[in-house]
Amino acid sequence: MQQADFLKIVGPFQDKLYRLAKRLLVSREEAEDATQEILLKLWAKKKNMGQYKNVEAFAVTMTKNFCLDRLKSKQAGNLKLVHTNYKEGGSSLQKKVEAKDSVSWVQKIMEDLPEQQKMVLQLRDVEEYDYDEIADMLEMKPTAVRVALSRARKTVREKLMQKHSYGIG
Repeated sequence: MQQADFLKIVGPFQDKLYRLAKRLLVSREEAEDATQEILLKLWAKKKNMGQYKNVEAFAVTMTKNFCLDRLKSKQAGNLKLVHTNYKEGGSSLQKKVEAKDSVSWVQKIMEDLPEQQKMVLQLRDVEEYDYDEIADMLEMKPTAVRVALSRARKTVREKLMQKHSYGIG
């Protein structure tokens, strides 16, 4: 397999790998390193790539496992919290501040979710995978994916409601 062929296969989902790594590791630098590491591992397995039913699902599973290993390693203590910049043109400063605050809160809430719920929420609501694809990637049953997603959404909703209703009442 030539480099161009490899890039045609992994190019379409390379950004999804990065976003998943960023969701799990939080730090932009750590996510970039993780994505690069996964792409190197895929390149090393390029001869066997035809054997995989779904290369994208395989790559997502590799990314998930790599990131979880990083979080468990000693170096995890060095991971730093870096929030993304939320940009929206044409709205008032107040709306921008509120939107950035809400995005920041959702990110914080997602960070505190159990790993499985965090990954299911990321893959379904951010990356827009369907339930069966997520089930294959995370080695879960589709019903378990639905339950984990429902619980994750409920937790996010409840914590946002607590945050927004704080001091009222």
